[in-house]
Order: sequence, then structure tokens, then C-alpha cells
Amino acid sequence: MNTGAQLAIDVSGLVKIFDDRRVVDDFSMQIPEGKIFGFLGPNGSGKTTTLRMLCGLLTPDEGQGTCLGLDLRAEAPLIKRQTGYMTQKFSLYQDLTIRENLEFVARLYEMDNRKDRVDTALKDLGLWGRRDQQTGALSGGWKQRLALAACILHEPRLLLLDEPTAGVDPKARREFWDEIHTLASNGITVLVSTHYMDEAERCHEIVYIAYGKLLAAGTAEEIIGQTELFTWRAHGYEADRLAQKLRGKEGIASAVAFGANLHVSGTDERALEAAIAPYRQGHNLSWQQTSPTLEDVFIHLTSGSQDNFS
Repeated sequence: MNTGAQLAIDVSGLVKIFDDRRVVDDFSMQIPEGKIFGFLGPNGSGKTTTLRMLCGLLTPDEGQGTCLGLDLRAEAPLIKRQTGYMTQKFSLYQDLTIRENLEFVARLYEMDNRKDRVDTALKDLGLWGRRDQQTGALSGGWKQRLALAACILHEPRLLLLDEPTAGVDPKARREFWDEIHTLASNGITVLVSTHYMDEAERCHEIVYIAYGKLLAAGTAEEIIGQTELFTWRAHGYEADRLAQKLRGKEGIASAVAFGANLHVSGTDERALEAAIAPYRQGHNLSWQQTSPTLEDVFIHLTSGSQDNFS
């Protein structure tokens, strides 16, 4: 990771244990100010727990570090004041209007010039025309926009966004990410958890965690290069059905269908080629060696990780 700039987050050895299960296990991360970091991993991997430790909502059982230059343990209340945290579940009041929800948030933060600052947030996030609409009647995309407005109303230096685009249509997702990049260009640091590979590729760097452990970190290109994964793509009639036959064969780490295409990956180039050789002739398939995608890499990384519930 690039650590030349001043760090917004600098933590090492973070551990969080629930019911004798290490939900986060020896996690370390450094994020420079003004950068967008993608936080990826399968469900139950400790991403939400990590976000809550970073913003002061949970205290680590082990480890140390700083967030916005403040000690993660001793100065947690100060970290909360300078952080915007958008939870997975929409958490504003459904029976209040958009304006009323933002006014409530402004009072919680004891902000001055509340009316002007709420008006500015409504206009900046495109909510002005709906300001008197009841929140419960909003679509998922508009609720997402309102939740973001509530997160940035107090002008935080750090945004922690927990799967903010889940269940949102592609147009709303694109508009959301355009806004995130605008915020980052103004100096706000963003850590966003997501399951969408196209969103991961829009981040400056990526952190991948599986079942409490950090598996990979860096730019998308760096992570793909570090994995040393070889991939072949098959295209043609019923190529997707070949995945089940190939899984588990020697030399094959993963075989995944992507529509009419099949991606077959492995870490041993010769063993991989030997495994697919019987299917390269007489099956009406077109085979081509290709660069692995982020999804290929993350499927491979996850397959080698042990679920910490077991």
C-alpha cells in the first residue's frame, strides 16, 4: 500500500472475539487520507466488526492504532465525531420526511446553522425536490442518497460505508459512486465494503478479508499479479455446464460460469492445461488463455480459507 501520504487509518494486530470465535484475527491496515479503499470478503468475514472498531463503536480485544490521528482506544469518542458511518440496514426514521431526518441528525451532532447546512446537503445530494416526502415512501436508491446525506452532514473526515449499494439499481449505484469520488477529491477518506467487483475496481486500493483474516491488499492490478493465478476462458455451446465436471480435478482451483463463458483457474500452469486438455477438442468450445479477473482471484482466495464458524 502507498503510505507516503498522511494516514487516515493506521491499525495493526486488531482482534475481536465473540463467544470464543475470533471474528477479526490479527488485522492490520493503513489508508492514506483522501483515498477510496474497497473492503471485500464473503459474508461473516468480520468486515462489519472491523468497521465498527475503526469508528469507535467497538473496542478491540487486542491490537492498537490510530484513526484520523486519534488513538483507537483512548480517543474513540473523538473519532466518532469525525466519522460518518453508513450501516447495511437503512437506519433513519421512516415516518419522518427527508428534511426532518436530516434536521434530527444535525441536532444529534449539535451543529450550528442547522437550517442552512441541511438545505445545502439536500441540494448537494439532489434531495431538494423531495425534501418534504416521507422517508418510508422512498425507493432504495433515494433512501441510499438520504443515508449518505446524513453521513456527511457533520462534515466528517472519514466515511465508513457498509455495503451501501446492496439492492440498489445500476443507475443509482453509478450516481452513488460518482458522489463518493467527488467526496474523496475533496479530501475525505472512504472505506467501503462491497460484494460488487465493478465497484471494487473503482476503488484506489482493495483490502480482502476472509473469516477474520487479511488475505490480500493493494491495487486491483497488484492483487491479481500477487496471486499468480492462471486462467483459461471457454466459450461455446453449454460451456457453463462444464464447470461441474472440472471442479475438483487436479490442477483446477476454480471453475466458474459467467453467462455463456467458463473461467477455469489454477496456480500450476502445466497441471491446469493438462486438466482442460480433454475438453479442448471435439466439444465445440473456443478456449483462450486470459488474465484472471478480480472475481477469479477472490473465488480462489476464499476457497482456501476456513470458515471460523467450523
